[in-house]
Amino acid sequence: MAAIVGPTAVGKTSIAIKVARELNGEIISCDSMQIYKGMDIGTAKASEEEQAKVGHHLIDIVEADGQFSVADYQKLAVKLIEKLNGENKLPILVGGTGLYYQSVVDSYVFFPMQSRDRVREKWNAIIKEKGLEAVYHYLQSIDPEYAEKISSNDQKRIVRALEVYELTGKTFSSHQMKKENAYDLAVVGLYLERQDLYSRIEQRVDKMLQDGLIEEVEYLREQGYDLSNNSMQALGYKQVYYYLQGFINKEEMIEEIKKETRRYAKRQYTWFKKDRRILWLNIKAFADDKLLAKKIVSYWKGVLYRA
Repeated sequence: MAAIVGPTAVGKTSIAIKVARELNGEIISCDSMQIYKGMDIGTAKASEEEQAKVGHHLIDIVEADGQFSVADYQKLAVKLIEKLNGENKLPILVGGTGLYYQSVVDSYVFFPMQSRDRVREKWNAIIKEKGLEAVYHYLQSIDPEYAEKISSNDQKRIVRALEVYELTGKTFSSHQMKKENAYDLAVVGLYLERQDLYSRIEQRVDKMLQDGLIEEVEYLREQGYDLSNNSMQALGYKQVYYYLQGFINKEEMIEEIKKETRRYAKRQYTWFKKDRRILWLNIKAFADDKLLAKKIVSYWKGVLYRA
């Protein structure tokens, strides 16, 4: 199995398609928001044209109000990997959701824990009173390992972790067992220096807005989706929703999306940098995408297909 990881806006999708075509591979999305239907622009899904070039999986599999966990993702991804390997195709995880990536490559074992409505409702009430940021800081104090893995805006996962801690007296991360190197694995991380990446983020946000992000969120809102749905906590969607509700103006919305995307990219770097199996490639070190793809193909052949 292979993987291409890295921060948002670095260009993982286009490179992955080129590499997959060279190595008879198919792409398994490793993005916690691309699973949702109807959320195309803000999650930067591969276009229909791009998806036609090479097989794509785990995109558009859940309605925007659906429940979906990292354990659900792991189960589906493992089945796909086994299927593709059986067809002599190379499974390629592509994305920037660190927890999804690690759940597969390190074969996390998740221990199911029954939810308790009263505990969950208590924490949701505290969030309404004190704000999500304060509750996230509390999670950081009791379970920094898990807090680092999730977004500070991910209310569903923050509440779940606190619920488990209150019910068991143990942190959420301690309920997960990790077995490294579950597969023969070759991983490439794509990166840019900070200012180059931030420039790309600015351009991507501007393009998303030009392509109709506001209209996409407006349609979702008209369908009855709101911030109580985990999907609507995605980068960009939450800020546009606030704008449509009249809480912020357009300029504030745009700046907030860019700021939160920069923060998210920083968290992604921090997460993936801990994995020593990743070969990091600065995309500016290559004259074009073809040369970068050639480098990845050569590296993967050396790791996965050596005698």
